[in-house]
Amino acid sequence: MHVHPSPIPEGRFVTLPDGLKLHYHDEGTGLPVLWLHGSGPGASGYSNFKGNVPAFSAAGYRSLVLDLPGFGLSDKPDNVDYDLDFFVAKVAAFLEAVGVTRCAVLGNSLGGAIALGLALKHSELVSALILMAPGGVEERETYFAMAGIQRMVETYSKGPMGPAEMRHVMTLQLFDPALLSDELIAERAAIAPSQPKNLFSTMRVPNMTQRLAELACPVFGFWGQDDQFNPVSGVMKFLAHTPDVRFTVLNRCGHWVQVEHRELFNRQCLDFLKEQACPQP
Repeated sequence: MHVHPSPIPEGRFVTLPDGLKLHYHDEGTGLPVLWLHGSGPGASGYSNFKGNVPAFSAAGYRSLVLDLPGFGLSDKPDNVDYDLDFFVAKVAAFLEAVGVTRCAVLGNSLGGAIALGLALKHSELVSALILMAPGGVEERETYFAMAGIQRMVETYSKGPMGPAEMRHVMTLQLFDPALLSDELIAERAAIAPSQPKNLFSTMRVPNMTQRLAELACPVFGFWGQDDQFNPVSGVMKFLAHTPDVRFTVLNRCGHWVQVEHRELFNRQCLDFLKEQACPQP
């Protein structure tokens, strides 16, 4: 049997009580930070955050970079509904399985929506939220009207995505597509064929705008003015409803602030976490 080399570095695996096996990277020591990547063909924690985690390790944080079920090297069941409740339940079970009782949660896009869902349902687990263009504050129709989502859906529906198709879709993800390395395109194109059809067809995230007032932890976020996947107007919903919140909004920035403005992102996140630092129970 021919075994393909893994398209992304292999970290650790943990099996949840229900048998679902999840892949994650565990880097650094100190206060734990859980990283939740965004959606899309071929997405993984590594390809979302590899340029950010080293700065967190150097600053004394332990980064748990999870591949969500259906993504990366984690299990990809084809008989479940990939809705917000499913993701939140699996992320909470993951934290329990690795023995983390409280952490900062950092989420991008779909990962931002899951971070929100986790903080609303399991506030005891979440000490602080860092969100990058988070989902979960619009109706489904709004997202599907965005140019980036439309191109993704259209390209994905045509069949297997090779590197050329992947680049076509991801070009809209960044303000400056020159930042898309061949390596990044290749690692996503290698993972995409393993993702089940039901992953994107059953993905449902409710509009949580009215529940932002319930968030018990401090929230810090980023949004790119040029985001073509998630409308930047969402930032005003957070500012209007969340008790303790601030956002950095950037121009010349698309949907991937942590890639497009890496140093600024790393620095501002670490400043925010330092402010929140309190002894772990």
